[in-house]
Amino acid sequence: MDQDVEFTREDLVRARDRWRVERVRQAGGRRNRLLLLWMLIGPGILVMLGENDGPSMISYAATGSQFGVGFFIPFVVATFAMAFVVQEMTVRLGAVTHRGHAELIFERFGPFWGRFAMGDLVLSNLLTLVTEFIAIQAGLGFFGVPPLVSVSAAFGVVAVASATRRYWSWERLVLGLAIFNALFVPVALMAHPDFGQVGHALLTWQPFPGRLSMGTLTVLLADIGATVTPWMLFFQQGAVTDKGLNSRDIRMGRIDTALGGALAALFAVAAIVATAPLFRHHVNAAQLGAAQFAQALLPYVGHVGAALFALGIFEAGLVAAVAISTSSGYAYGEVSGKAHSLNRSILEAKGFYMVLLGSAALAAVLVLIPGAPLEAIVLLVNVVAVLTMPPALVLLFMLVNDREIMGAHANRLASNLAGGLVVVFITAAGIFYGLTAVFSSLHV
Repeated sequence: MDQDVEFTREDLVRARDRWRVERVRQAGGRRNRLLLLWMLIGPGILVMLGENDGPSMISYAATGSQFGVGFFIPFVVATFAMAFVVQEMTVRLGAVTHRGHAELIFERFGPFWGRFAMGDLVLSNLLTLVTEFIAIQAGLGFFGVPPLVSVSAAFGVVAVASATRRYWSWERLVLGLAIFNALFVPVALMAHPDFGQVGHALLTWQPFPGRLSMGTLTVLLADIGATVTPWMLFFQQGAVTDKGLNSRDIRMGRIDTALGGALAALFAVAAIVATAPLFRHHVNAAQLGAAQFAQALLPYVGHVGAALFALGIFEAGLVAAVAISTSSGYAYGEVSGKAHSLNRSILEAKGFYMVLLGSAALAAVLVLIPGAPLEAIVLLVNVVAVLTMPPALVLLFMLVNDREIMGAHANRLASNLAGGLVVVFITAAGIFYGLTAVFSSLHV
């Protein structure tokens, strides 16, 4: 006897979006291929521009102010290449399995590892969200906006975006905000850079500047952690699943991720170039925060340039706050087995939205506590991301090589070699940093 199948609003909305995609795909033609790309892009651009968050842009600003244009420009570009290698795997995992990252870990490795991955992510995301609200507060603080107003308004944006009840609307809204990461490009141009020097740095990869002290090593790891972090795995795979992508969309997913990586690398390099005048004029910028960077740049880029820099820091924190809180909601829903889609209402997915909005609200409250040591943890958040990334990468590697769930889309030799190099590099960087910190403290 046939059983009635109950379809949720999530199923109907996703099916309608997929019907439109397939109709465009079947129509063919160059114009429709571009339209198909427009319909399928989103998760890759968002995850890459979302990773150009407040602490990341401050890390790049610190890099430019302390080391100028040289070693770190090609280094940062290389880190985004590493990010593409990692995120391309999440595209395939989500498109083939239609499961989120935490859900797959739970299914393949058992409840312990699933809950561990979720708990570790939600906790690290909370710490990162604190730094995003620091960036929001500092960016608008340049214009004299009180912290309570700026932080409350930012939380309001997170709440409004998640109340759209449709993934497509949420994605386009956040993409519209994310493109303002490009504000760092005009600031870089206002800094009157030597384009020959920038091009030479990109093509020749100059030697590492000076001795490898704890300060330079922290900046080095912060720049790595600015591009490869655990929340990116959970967010992009969850977004690919929520968007309803399938194995036929993998090629477009790769283009989406590559485009996002190229844009994010351009804007990151622009932040380095924008603050390079502080290095050239020997300004001590080692302890500068976001708003202080904007103030310090006033003599070199003018009030308009400094204002754009401050707005860029605000945008970076805002977009990341939306994306990171969403990744926490995805992870909770995947492991708990509860509804976890932006295509559902708050009543239909209470736990998902509770974690999403609750983590953002808690971070906002922590930022507003008087006397809290906020600036000290901004750079360290990216370093912590590097130290926690190796276990996440190992689990990702095991999943994407699991032919039982991936079939023909499992990793091939080239993907395993590239991914293996990324795992080894990030693990070695974390171990080296830890050993350097231990021996440095013993020496002191």
